[in-house]
Amino acid sequence: MGIVFHTNYMVWFEIGRTELIRSAGYPYRRIEDEGLLLPVVDIDCAFHSPARYDDCLLICTRVESYTPMRMAFRTQIRRLPIEPGDQLPVAYPPGEADAAGAGLPGELLVSGGTRHVWVGRDFKPARLDRRLPELYAFLKQHAGEPARKGANR
Repeated sequence: MGIVFHTNYMVWFEIGRTELIRSAGYPYRRIEDEGLLLPVVDIDCAFHSPARYDDCLLICTRVESYTPMRMAFRTQIRRLPIEPGDQLPVAYPPGEADAAGAGLPGELLVSGGTRHVWVGRDFKPARLDRRLPELYAFLKQHAGEPARKGANR
């Protein structure tokens, strides 16, 4: 059909999460070396317009909510109007967009989110604030307020 196959967007959501956490100084390898895993337990995705071959895409990911045991991310995939010879953007500083993505460049193609639970290698729930307090502190500093106790996630 000349458009990106729909499951590729889930891969791009994962790339967005991975790079966001890496920007905090915690590559996934380091987190896994500490015995923590962050499996997806729920995902949603809305398709607004298709990506096409050779489009320049921007993955915009932010932490939507978190608790010591859960995390939720929101992601947008956007098409950038890039011409041959243009300098490609590497990153956009935090604060350039609101929660809905207003202020981000390009055309919105896909929006969605993933929800995760912190677990140990045994897949039993684990508390991030106890296992990697530095990463939890980063979330507190950069991701806004944590989800309220008892909030439906």
